[in-house]
Amino acid sequence: MDDFDTRVFHEGEQAVQQRIGVRERIEELGRRVIRDHMPDQHREFFGLLPFIVIGALDAARQPWATVLAGPAGFMQSPDPKHLVIDARPAAFDPLADTLTPGAAIGLLGIQPHTRRRNRMNGIVVPAPGAALAVAVSQSFGNCPKYIQAREPVFVGGERAPCAPRVGHGALDAAGRTIVAAADTFYIATAHPEAGRQPGTSQGFDVSHRGGKPGFVKIGGEGRVLTVPDFVGNFLFNTIGNLSINPRAGLLFIDFANGDLLYVAARGSIVWDGPEVQAFAGAQRLLRFEIESWRRVEGGLPLRWSGAEPSPFLAPTGDWA
Repeated sequence: MDDFDTRVFHEGEQAVQQRIGVRERIEELGRRVIRDHMPDQHREFFGLLPFIVIGALDAARQPWATVLAGPAGFMQSPDPKHLVIDARPAAFDPLADTLTPGAAIGLLGIQPHTRRRNRMNGIVVPAPGAALAVAVSQSFGNCPKYIQAREPVFVGGERAPCAPRVGHGALDAAGRTIVAAADTFYIATAHPEAGRQPGTSQGFDVSHRGGKPGFVKIGGEGRVLTVPDFVGNFLFNTIGNLSINPRAGLLFIDFANGDLLYVAARGSIVWDGPEVQAFAGAQRLLRFEIESWRRVEGGLPLRWSGAEPSPFLAPTGDWA
């Protein structure tokens, strides 16, 4: 997304919308639903959550998706243009040193057990103490499709230091196990110019992806991940970014034990062909070549209820 006062969608998003045949309709929709402030409903919603998903760039301009957690109320909105988060990334986090004032940031507030989610893009601004404060550039809601209903509960205080296991290329066995069982992951992408202009969050996005367990296929001896892309809201924030900047950050959460798997990858879009046609419900595929990863055992101080699968996934297929 670009600056709110110029264009609602950047050239990558526009090109994908045009390809799919929804350009004019979605432009009109975007101008109605994408705001430069949070409505009161969104402000209250963030205050209910025990975690927030964040996307931002590291010093090498690699996008990463990460998650911050705290007891409900650890996020507050003092006014419609700001969100204050009483948490910072831990030392093991790939964004530990980059969320400084002026940084472009994307946020996804999601309440899985109610399937509510709201998005916000903004700029990190100075905050008292260790808090993270964000000035809103864009705020909009998302539909509940493909969210598995599981309820999180915050269980930790200060997290003990965790030493991440890191690697390049192929995932290790434990990482493959997390991905193979996943029914959810988060993805951060960015416009090539995201964050280069002070005070804008041009083209930054962090999004949710859900499917049946095993919907992320592991190939290339652990170096390639392939994901079906189902019908969504037609904004094409993620795909619009990937169409002009292949760098992506993926986050997988092991809901059983709080393990986190961060993946830096290069993404591409498979628009059609027999592989797309073979997966029921897939409109296209997203393919990610893994460049590096880090895995943190017990990195997320949340415990989760069992999952109730999204009813939208019933007609979708699998890789068999």
